Amino acid sequence: MNRIAVVPGSFDPVTLGHLDVIERAARLFDEVHVVVVHNPDKNAMLPIAQRVSLIERSVADAGIGANVTVASWSVGLLVDYCTDVGAQVLIKGIRSQVDVAYETPMAIVNRHLAEVETIFMLPDPSHAHVSSSLVRQVAALGGDVEPYVPRAVYEYLQET
Repeated sequence: MNRIAVVPGSFDPVTLGHLDVIERAARLFDEVHVVVVHNPDKNAMLPIAQRVSLIERSVADAGIGANVTVASWSVGLLVDYCTDVGAQVLIKGIRSQVDVAYETPMAIVNRHLAEVETIFMLPDPSHAHVSSSLVRQVAALGGDVEPYVPRAVYEYLQET
């Protein structure tokens, strides 16, 4: 039986912290689906298709793509996607207690709705302070985001 996990997020844009979690999940599971989800509470900087493309390039550049699939999901519950692909686990990267408080109720509901477990994974400490929101803010103000994002994202942001 394949062990399948889903790593969901808005990934707007994908950061080195996200990539770290994806890479470690890929070592633990037979298949990993990185799923770009639409979050109506956030104002997106990048269109979903662009986020998918940047994750695909970043995963390939890091050499971790063999068992990683990148997709998007914007209709229905995330656990519906998990059921569709046979995933038993959601992996959520968390940086702080704030993330734990936000993610815990969703983890409980996802387990109740579809018997999908959630694993909280801490990023490498060198990336723990970085969020997509912070990257967007720094980029919008002309700051250097190269230390925080994969090369593909950095190059894309330089072109735009």
